[in-house]
Amino acid sequence: MKNNIERHVLAVLVDNEPGVLARVVGLFSGRGYNIESLTVATVSEDDSSSRINVVTSGTPMIIEQIKAQLERLVPVQEVNDLTAEGPHVEHEFILIKITNTGPERLEALRIADIFRARVVDTAVDSFVFSINGSPEKIESFLELMRNLGMVEIARSGVVAIKRGEKRIDNLS
Repeated sequence: MKNNIERHVLAVLVDNEPGVLARVVGLFSGRGYNIESLTVATVSEDDSSSRINVVTSGTPMIIEQIKAQLERLVPVQEVNDLTAEGPHVEHEFILIKITNTGPERLEALRIADIFRARVVDTAVDSFVFSINGSPEKIESFLELMRNLGMVEIARSGVVAIKRGEKRIDNLS
């Protein structure tokens, strides 16, 4: 019987203090769980709280274990499984540098226009594009660019938020 591996986006509200990110990441690495994407930033006006967005995969049992273990960490205020809790929006930002000449150069510009990517740097033989959107949009753009001479990628990782009125935190 094959295990049902699922991708989940977790939003973890934590105290903004030194070592918290290391403790959260250590929980994953110490138990052999993979982090596919990780973003973190302060979210409170007084900079006392940060939000960590973690994308991970596992069986439903593994995901429940991860959430339970995160909730037990002292600096963690709240753990939300955005995937399980309902509709949410995921966004990612990338910079992609491609090196090419001739027809591939024009094709890269055409594809970038279709995806609403911006040219943020240009040289005689390269472009750097910036693009943001859903992970699916980003992957589609990358797939097309890989055939045109892609050289380097810098990705922000997924940030996500619940749709509708419900909020994760009560921060002002």
